[in-house]
Amino acid sequence: MRPVSRGFVRESDSDAPEALPDRAISPHPNFVTSTGLAKIDARLRELETLRSTALTAGDRSALAGIERDLRYWKQRRSSARIIAPPAAPEIVRFGVAVSLQFDDGAERRYRLVGEDEADPPAGLISWTSPVGSALIGRRAGESVQLAGRQAEIIAMQA
Repeated sequence: MRPVSRGFVRESDSDAPEALPDRAISPHPNFVTSTGLAKIDARLRELETLRSTALTAGDRSALAGIERDLRYWKQRRSSARIIAPPAAPEIVRFGVAVSLQFDDGAERRYRLVGEDEADPPAGLISWTSPVGSALIGRRAGESVQLAGRQAEIIAMQA
């Protein structure tokens, strides 16, 4: 079989960036805090600026990644449902900050937030994470097993 002549290939085809697969969308409801929604909006503004810069520079490779991220964040923005925590929570639920005391005396505080706003080192954990799932529905004074350690819920705050 003979190779195809380059004369039959459009130049624009050779310059086209490789199509990037879309980012996976969680099957869970997209609960967000008001802070989480503001972060989504800020990310969308940032991506719009990056897209404008990439278009001006003719950077098709960067543009492909930016367009993929824009599709993701636009979908997350359209599906976002703001959930406000109760003023005086009686059970652990979305948006609530939970203070725990582990069996070794160490204390840790977590706030249950949306999947896109989770930042575990900062104590922001997704409500769908294993830790979040273990805490939801619990009350102060209850014990919970987290990552192989026993902890007691000592306080909750909005």
